[in-house]
Amino acid sequence: MIAHGLRRAGAARPARRPRSRPHARSWSRFRPLSWLRSWPRLRHWRELQAPAGLAVLALLALPPVRGAMESGMASHMLLQFPLLVAAGAALAAACPAAWRAALARWNALGIAGLAASAGVLGLAMVPRLLDLALVDARVEVVKWLALAACGAALRLSWRAAGVVVQGFFLGNVLPMTAVAGMLYQDAPQRLCNGYRLDEQLLVGQALVWGALAVAAAWLVLAGWRLSRAPR
Repeated sequence: MIAHGLRRAGAARPARRPRSRPHARSWSRFRPLSWLRSWPRLRHWRELQAPAGLAVLALLALPPVRGAMESGMASHMLLQFPLLVAAGAALAAACPAAWRAALARWNALGIAGLAASAGVLGLAMVPRLLDLALVDARVEVVKWLALAACGAALRLSWRAAGVVVQGFFLGNVLPMTAVAGMLYQDAPQRLCNGYRLDEQLLVGQALVWGALAVAAAWLVLAGWRLSRAPR
């Protein structure tokens, strides 16, 4: 009877569930920076991007700021240019859905937008245009509008392009940037009359290393996205 009672007690005892170990969780559930999505202040960040872009443009347009940035070749190409592109990308957040749908019909897979952006970025590295932007207000205005439109086109085209078209775009723009940087370094004389030879050398080195850094970063991100894609 004692043995029978022990067997009944053992049968009635619920089975223990194995404890889950934190380090045994699947890496497929890993979401980098997923905690940012739950932060209430960042939920309305998209609504603040367009005002932020306008604020950046207004700040860059101030005569003291614009004069300081265009006084050196490095600050002109490596600081003002990226800020104008970023401001244009931020302004594209305010593009209405109807406009996005209309543009998407002319921008299948983001090809048209990325092609236009590649042309703008290539022209932005021409030394003659840098000199003209310093002395001709019309060229300066066109430069601002073109770089801001380049940022907007990149934003509206990048996600639709996909990895293949993105790789084709970067495979053309980044080597072009590196070649322009090497030409800046190897030129025995100034290519821009408004800037010194040592500034030209610095910009050339920055263009080469910047192209390499962007290529490496994109390869890492593309590999990570492809590894997470369903098979």
